[in-house]
Amino acid sequence: MKNKHLLKRVTLVAMLFLSVAFTNKMSAQYVPMTFHNGSMKSIFLEIPGVMNPNLNPMSDSGVSLKIGQKVFFYPKGKKGKKELLFTVNSTFKKDSVLQIDEIIKARKIELKINE
Repeated sequence: MKNKHLLKRVTLVAMLFLSVAFTNKMSAQYVPMTFHNGSMKSIFLEIPGVMNPNLNPMSDSGVSLKIGQKVFFYPKGKKGKKELLFTVNSTFKKDSVLQIDEIIKARKIELKINE
């Protein structure tokens, strides 16, 4: 009888530990953030498997992206070729505000794309 109760307790503790560990692992893989467009132009983005947001001028958009998620932009407009803007990684901080218009400016310089 004692062994049965001990086994139940060990099983419950193990299940609790695994559920907490699983929950922490799942939440650690996603990073909530805000995309801010501080420019006076709309910005078209593509986030494969998530959404294709159009950031209006002077606006914010909240997203929660998985580590490894790629975010693309269209340097020559929506009908042009898309380019990688960034890939979400473990250096992204929870609840950061990303200045998307500024990141695009820097990325265009890297890619040698003229306005």
